[in-house]
Amino acid sequence: MFRNSLTLLCIVCVLSCKNNNVEPTSKRAAPPNIVLIFTDDQGYQDVGAFGADDILTPNLDQMASEGIMLSSFYAAQAVCSASRAGLLTGCYPNRIGIHNAFMPDSKIGLNASEITIAEMFKAKGYSTGIFGKWHLGDHPDFLPTKHGFDEYFGIPYSNDMWPLHPQQGPVFNFGPLPLYENETIIDTLTNQSQLTTQITERSVNFINRNKDHPFFLYVPHPQPHVPLFVSEKFKGKSGRGLYGDVIMEIDWSVGQILNALKANDLDENTVVIFTSDNGPWLSYGNHAGSALPFREGKGTAWEGGHREPFIIRYPNGLKGGRNIDTPVMAIDILPTLAEITGSALPDRIIDGKSVWKLLSGDSKESPQEAYYFYYRVNELHGVRYDKWKLYFPHNYRTMEGQQPGKDGLPGDYVYLDLKEIELYDLSVDLSETTNVAGNYPEVVKKIKQLADTMRNKLGDSLREMEGTEIRPAGTLE
Repeated sequence: MFRNSLTLLCIVCVLSCKNNNVEPTSKRAAPPNIVLIFTDDQGYQDVGAFGADDILTPNLDQMASEGIMLSSFYAAQAVCSASRAGLLTGCYPNRIGIHNAFMPDSKIGLNASEITIAEMFKAKGYSTGIFGKWHLGDHPDFLPTKHGFDEYFGIPYSNDMWPLHPQQGPVFNFGPLPLYENETIIDTLTNQSQLTTQITERSVNFINRNKDHPFFLYVPHPQPHVPLFVSEKFKGKSGRGLYGDVIMEIDWSVGQILNALKANDLDENTVVIFTSDNGPWLSYGNHAGSALPFREGKGTAWEGGHREPFIIRYPNGLKGGRNIDTPVMAIDILPTLAEITGSALPDRIIDGKSVWKLLSGDSKESPQEAYYFYYRVNELHGVRYDKWKLYFPHNYRTMEGQQPGKDGLPGDYVYLDLKEIELYDLSVDLSETTNVAGNYPEVVKKIKQLADTMRNKLGDSLREMEGTEIRPAGTLE
């Protein structure tokens, strides 16, 4: 009997030592808290750990050293509203009828039938809060409190949609920029220099109030989207002008949130994610970020439009100090968090897949065969497949050869037509300078087949195709 017991004990020890990473919470008792920090128009190279040498980001750099960096992380689309829809629902935004960036008084928004991360966590018993920018519909029917958030403080759309826009009059006619507390407008903004501080204070207060039960905290900063605003405590502090000052204040905000978690003894069992919605708005010159070494920026399917800094820290569940270069997209965050917390996935088709095995080190492969890059109203511009990125003929914008904007005024894009299929090997050509489509016909053929399958599902307006699986956005009657 002793021998059998000893054998059993050895087997248990071997199994427990097989993987040094902690199992997801679905196999444990206490679900972790979730903090999702989402900036606006931040470039890949705007964090020290991702290559910035003229902006100090000590909190993000420490978070990266203690957590995991994803160096091939993609936003769901290269524009505000669509990107946020993909993040919060786990769907390609065109699947759920969300395109481009909503203007104020939009007649459409996120459909009430879609399941957001917040609603997923509400069903699990989490408290939920959003402090920052929403941009998925500003009508009362579309506000965050209608989509699973218990609390909301912030602005309903981009911070440049206000009467002080540099093109107000000739191009735009924006009304006042409202500041919301839940469903009530509590102010209209004429100066945004305290907004990052206010969002941070609300976030810390939310953590303090919810320390005794699980919570989901979503912090979608309006910055560094233009117009740039920073408080006095960071003005003139960076080596990259006002833009760098703004990033330093966001880094400070991250530090305040991490400190609040530690002060409440929540640090070890909280998943903290930091990333951005799309690449830098290059037409704004010195008020834009840097996507280097990648090509182009916001509003394009090129790498600079989608590839974003991404850091995840979860001491109880993930071994830190690692960099993973396997492609991941924002649509994968919802199912990954569902696996980590043992939450039920939405009861409908979503496009994201859990990347827990990738993060935990149990796999080096993406669970997705490919990622698809749509823009404008359902135009399929590109596909990432393994180390390859293929682009179909389409029209795109660039600042190459143009005079960039300066000090808050935009420069003018030129629009070019990509006339033929182009293929890039990202393992050796991060900047997408050498089209190798002619050298790899079998790769082109495979990606075209994948694209045709997706077009049947989600459509492609460049080919006048309607998808069979698309769902409508919310609309006002």
